Amino acid sequence: MTRMLHVQAKRHFWWVSLLLIVALFATQATMPANAATTTAQVLDKGKWAPATYKAVQELIDKNGVNSPSYNAAKKPYAVFDWDNTSIMHDTQEALFVYQMHHLAYKLTPEEFGKAIRTNVPEGPFSEGYKNVDGKPVTLDAIATDLVADYTYLYQNYKGLKGTKSLEEVTATEQFADFRAKLYFLYEAINDTHSNSVGYPWVLYLFTNMTIDEVHKLAEVSNDASLGMAIQKVTWTSPKALAGKAGVITASHTTGLRLTSEVANLMNTLRSNGIDVYVVSASLEDVVRVFATLPKYGYNLPTENIIGMHLETKDGVIQNKYQTNYPITVGHGKTEVIQSVLEKKYGHGPILIAGDSNGDFEMMTELKSVKLALVINRVKGGKIGQQAMKAAEQLGKTNPSVVLQGRDENTGMWIPNETTIKLGKTEPELLAK
Repeated sequence: MTRMLHVQAKRHFWWVSLLLIVALFATQATMPANAATTTAQVLDKGKWAPATYKAVQELIDKNGVNSPSYNAAKKPYAVFDWDNTSIMHDTQEALFVYQMHHLAYKLTPEEFGKAIRTNVPEGPFSEGYKNVDGKPVTLDAIATDLVADYTYLYQNYKGLKGTKSLEEVTATEQFADFRAKLYFLYEAINDTHSNSVGYPWVLYLFTNMTIDEVHKLAEVSNDASLGMAIQKVTWTSPKALAGKAGVITASHTTGLRLTSEVANLMNTLRSNGIDVYVVSASLEDVVRVFATLPKYGYNLPTENIIGMHLETKDGVIQNKYQTNYPITVGHGKTEVIQSVLEKKYGHGPILIAGDSNGDFEMMTELKSVKLALVINRVKGGKIGQQAMKAAEQLGKTNPSVVLQGRDENTGMWIPNETTIKLGKTEPELLAK
């Protein structure tokens, strides 16, 4: 009798257990796909403008893993510009200046002369690019002067073909002329012939380097610039070396800064099941250093960085932009998103973050974009149109464009849509 009761109790236990298991599976089958997920990360408020923070967090809530409509098989994704959006200032430009100050080139004088003329139209630059005597500066004149300077530096610096230290050669008038005129040329090309000419141009100075050499150079440049003060410096070429171009002046703003709010946004998006990409007008391999190394805090996968491409041969960079690859500025950013990311995901991004005219097209040409985040640099032009649109939507629900301000004197964000320009104290919302 006791044995029979024991068997019946055992059978009852297994029937109850089976019913519980069936009930559990039935419950899970009726639950949303994302219901079993843990609580997703919420965006830190940091120094976000409150209305901008609200719009971005709502975008995450509506499209991330906590949304009933979330589909892991068709993950949403966001695209960020890098320079002056994800960081303060321009990593490629900082590296360009670092190369000048350290004569970090692998070019003969003949190769240097070819690189600085690559794809640049002949003739004078635009009205704003004249020498101190008010005379036009032509490509041929300034390139001739620069080759003469570089030849001297090449023959004397021990890091190239000479015997003198970096300190000795950078104290010479030839270096002073070289620095001022090379930076002047960089800005003159961009302003006269557009970024689609100027942005690839600066990359040709990597000719004859390996990708690994560029990575190492970018890292030491980043670290040096992160330690610099943010200030505007002006360089004037010496009268004794007026040459064909004459005496010229050029100004550059030093220093890079990390933007912790963007790093946190990127990590928050990813923790909510929203992939993050960078599409930059800088060399892809330069941006990868900043965006992927853990010490900088952005922690993006290497394959999620998209930027400019140069041709390589046997692992060595050539003085040529990659054939049939978009120049990733302006409409070229839209092209690369469509050809690479839309092809991969089957749909476009939900969020675009940028700061300049070069980001306007990817903000406006992709129908999938639910929100455009503009880092406010108080600029005119096409990005100024986006800023104005954001200003008009302030205080409204479901904005399509939002603004985020910063203090350019410190490189840090401020909790407002307005920005304090370098050298000023009063915040500004829109370009005048």
